[in-house]
This record gives sequence, C-alpha cells and structure tokens, in this order.
Amino acid sequence: MAPFFVQIKCQLGKAYEVANRLADSEIASEIYSTAGDYDLLVKFYVDDGTDIGHFVNEKVQTISGIQNTHTIITFKAF
Repeated sequence: MAPFFVQIKCQLGKAYEVANRLADSEIASEIYSTAGDYDLLVKFYVDDGTDIGHFVNEKVQTISGIQNTHTIITFKAF
C-alpha cells in the first residue's frame, strides 16, 4: 500500500461538509482540519501501482465543496 496526503481548500463554509463526505466515502485513512492556506489534510492509502493522479482526480476532486487540492506523495516513514 502506498500512502500519500492531500491538502484540500474548500469553498467558504464547506470544510465540515467536505470532511463528512470524505468520511462517508470511506476512501480516506485520516482526515484533519487545519489552519492556513488549506482547510483539510487527508491521508490516503492506495494499492501499489495505482495511479495517484487518477485517484485524486476521480475520487477526491469530484466531491462537492472542494475548491483546490495539493497532493503530497511520500517515500518512507521513519
């Protein structure tokens, strides 16, 4: 399994709605509200060989209320 993170900027007033939709979809491992440029930090796991770009494009960015995303691909946990 390959882990990666997505920072999500939501439309104004939609952060909790987006977080609930992500939780309901059961595609995220962890969901955090954050301060700063992005509203949510979400950790995902996908099977090795899965195209992360397609995953984010098709499963995350299609959720209503999301304005922008920033994907962080990780290499190794210490």
